[in-house]
Amino acid sequence: MSMVHNWTVLQILFLVVLRWYMIYLSINSVFGLNLKHRRKQIMADDSQRNFRSVYYEKVGFRGVEEKKSLEILLKDDRLDIEKLCTFSQRFPLPSMYRILVWKVLLGIIPPHHESHALVMKYRKEQYWDIHHALRVIRFINDSTPQVDVFLRIHQLESGKLPRNLAFPVEPEDEVFLAIAKAMEEMVEDPIECYWLVSCFVNQLNSKHKDSLQQLPKILEQYLNIEDNRLLMHLKACAAMSKLPYDLWFKKCFAGCLPECSLQRVWDKVISGSCKILVFVAVEILLTFKMKIIALNTAEKITQFLENIPQDNTDAIVSKAVDLWRTHCGTPAHSV
Repeated sequence: MSMVHNWTVLQILFLVVLRWYMIYLSINSVFGLNLKHRRKQIMADDSQRNFRSVYYEKVGFRGVEEKKSLEILLKDDRLDIEKLCTFSQRFPLPSMYRILVWKVLLGIIPPHHESHALVMKYRKEQYWDIHHALRVIRFINDSTPQVDVFLRIHQLESGKLPRNLAFPVEPEDEVFLAIAKAMEEMVEDPIECYWLVSCFVNQLNSKHKDSLQQLPKILEQYLNIEDNRLLMHLKACAAMSKLPYDLWFKKCFAGCLPECSLQRVWDKVISGSCKILVFVAVEILLTFKMKIIALNTAEKITQFLENIPQDNTDAIVSKAVDLWRTHCGTPAHSV
């Protein structure tokens, strides 16, 4: 009986993988066809857009023009990925457009508007097929928390599903769950939420993998520039090696910053700059300098930094963005 059950499970998984592969080919074909389209460049529009950006910024209406500039970019038949990245690097994304921009930048949907509905239909089918397979093999049920469902789907999709539920949660799974919990607060639709989490995590593990490993060293360099006394105190307490780097850098501050502040940080990471994470960490250290200096052990410092007060995080992120621009410059591509 057990052999028959195992064979049935293998058949279901094979059919799910086969169907997923067909959906994958369909999505890629849509992306591929869209890349063949050539977008018409209208130099006059770009010139007007640049003139308006400079003018509005000078007269103090930058926020109004930011939203208008993004709306112009989003009206293009084929969205310009480079300009969307540049916009996200220069300005905070308006909340009404944030999820759309994230989906495009993470490759969840292609640049062409006309293909968005079709590709999301494929994404939805893929999600529910894997969801059904996980129910059949009893990895999930009606009482499984949504973020755990996301994790199991991601594991099966990436070929890392454990043999049974008794296997311990790996560190990379803890990162996924932390990001999923934060994303769940931002996105209402569970399928959109899953794809955003999965593709964001994949981006961190591929595009930013090497850079993330260097961030603790880079943090020390910039902290030395901004406040050498604070750095010396952290070293004297042997705290530099025990700072919450996983929370700050691997989890991208998920579980550390509230939703409104976290979104602004993720705008920069998703659009290509994980270095913003360093400056958020630096600004947290600078903001709570007096509290940190009053603590004399690495354990107390780490415990405090893992649970920072939530009342002024917007100001911390704003200062971190300014610090990031001071040291790294501002993207110059026109928006």
